Amino acid sequence: MVVEAPKVSKPKQSRIISTVLTRALKLWLKSQVEQVEDLQLKIFGSDRQILTGYIPSVSLAASHAIYQGLHLSQIQLEGTSIRINLSQVIKGKPLYLLEPVPVEGELLLLERDLQASLRSPLLSTAVTDLVNTWVQDDTITNLAEHLKDQQISWQEIEIDTHRLTLKGTLTDATFQAVPVVIRASIQLATKCILRFTSLQIQMAPEQPPVDLDDFEVDLGSEVELQELIVTRGKLLCRGSLKVIP
Repeated sequence: MVVEAPKVSKPKQSRIISTVLTRALKLWLKSQVEQVEDLQLKIFGSDRQILTGYIPSVSLAASHAIYQGLHLSQIQLEGTSIRINLSQVIKGKPLYLLEPVPVEGELLLLERDLQASLRSPLLSTAVTDLVNTWVQDDTITNLAEHLKDQQISWQEIEIDTHRLTLKGTLTDATFQAVPVVIRASIQLATKCILRFTSLQIQMAPEQPPVDLDDFEVDLGSEVELQELIVTRGKLLCRGSLKVIP
């Protein structure tokens, strides 16, 4: 008679390290933003992997986040093959990445998000710099010279299908305020280049709009956008980027 050895069930793998690290990362993320709701963070990997400083995957989802004055309605991100200095973190050192991290995700911005973000120096300055770049064309030198010594404040942005309208005010040295309106269609030229077409700038309601040449913005080789959907009242972006340490 053959006596079979009793089957011994394998103990379930411990997830203590990943649980503790998840809580620590959530606290750190909340400290980096002005506001965030429904923050969901999951770390995928065994304790053994994580203890070596390797995290196979991290997924993040959040809503109504505000980062440096930028408002985002929904965020969904997933980073893979993450290597961190965990041995130093355990000793109380700051956490940092040891290698570039590929991240895929989706961002949803509503019109009200961009409207609120216009109060952020980060966005308002970027928009002003972009407009100043648009008007440097030789055919409209007078316009570029006219804008040179004026301050621009942005008050309103409208999102329509494939099109953005930006409204603001120019203030010159004599503190005279002149309304300005920028209109542009936006689309993907390539995975890392945004193309603005049908560009117009209007200085004061009584003046006709000035047509500008098409303009492209290179987002850099670390960015790959798969989809940019601009519909009435919202902007949806799907793609990937590489986070450089």
